[in-house]
Amino acid sequence: MLMKILLLISITCGMKIEKEGPPKKPKFLNLITWVKFDNTECAATSGDNGTCFTSNECSEIGGTADGTCASGFGVCCVLQYNCGSKTNYNSTYFLNNNYPSTFDTIGQCSISVEKVSTDVCQLRLDFDEMDLSQPDPVTHQCTSDRFVVTGGAPVPIICGRNSGQHMYIDAGSGNSPTSLTFITTGSFARAFKMKISQIECGAVNRGVEGCLQYHTGVSGTISSFNYMDAEGLQLSNQEYSVCVRHERGFCGISYTACQDPLHTISESFSISKPTSEGMVMVGDTTCTTDWISIPCATTSTAGSAIQASGSTPGTCVERVCGEIFCSVTNHPSPSKHCPIYSFVRPFAVRVHLDANEEDEGTPANNRGFCLQYVQQPCTSY
Repeated sequence: MLMKILLLISITCGMKIEKEGPPKKPKFLNLITWVKFDNTECAATSGDNGTCFTSNECSEIGGTADGTCASGFGVCCVLQYNCGSKTNYNSTYFLNNNYPSTFDTIGQCSISVEKVSTDVCQLRLDFDEMDLSQPDPVTHQCTSDRFVVTGGAPVPIICGRNSGQHMYIDAGSGNSPTSLTFITTGSFARAFKMKISQIECGAVNRGVEGCLQYHTGVSGTISSFNYMDAEGLQLSNQEYSVCVRHERGFCGISYTACQDPLHTISESFSISKPTSEGMVMVGDTTCTTDWISIPCATTSTAGSAIQASGSTPGTCVERVCGEIFCSVTNHPSPSKHCPIYSFVRPFAVRVHLDANEEDEGTPANNRGFCLQYVQQPCTSY
């Protein structure tokens, strides 16, 4: 019906009536319309993310049409790659062969990620599922399984269970590809699925440079790799920063240790072996092997503090370690975690875990950390 209406309109508009002479043939408008749309990210019906392509384009690049986009003119094309692949498309997935089935083989599985354009500055890796073998029980080093990133700035090697975690990777200069590799040895039922997003240099979702993890929102949760609800082991040889985007109208941030329903004594903050049970450990002379650094960490909510030993709420420290998350040594409840505040922007937590957990005793069994953050609104400070 619509085509017919357009046709009639075209005939009427295309005719020109002459007063004299023989009638001229009517001119018809071209009714073929080409619909153009951007190859933007879209939500597939399966819950994965894809890229909007035409049906033919999706088929040609080996994708799977999973829903529609561009007002029905395109399909949400989900791109999934296995071992030995390469990709230069945005919003793609890298997963083990025969996923969601596990695999138990010795070898390596890698993908080469090429930039979709020269304006790409970062890759974001979202680990929908990452279940590798645990680190060595004594050294906490990733000796059996490991996930390795090469290309761009150095990235710590991780292993264990990291489903739900993410990384921002420096894409490097020029057109050099980034390699993502899983190296596996020993017997273990492994599985992985990660989403790879390419982020342009001027994009609003670009992470802060130097931050391996970048969180947004007024509140949220951050945790070390392989935390596993306080059941995993802290990984050795970790050096990176976790950053939280400063939201408008907020001038500070608070960090609180997560709840630990699995242990009588909370292990949601466990990154150093204290010399005595329930001891708060702060400062660069005490925290020398494993620690996290929060700029001017304080228990004061006043919005300002003096850099000192951390013995009172009005003073602040940079390093916190041990098994009690607190920035003061004379807290009224020294065996319990306490909230830590920071009013230094940008909001960041630097993680430093040395190369060998044997430094903390044998076995140390440190779990890592899990912290809940809430940004603090601006008042008079």
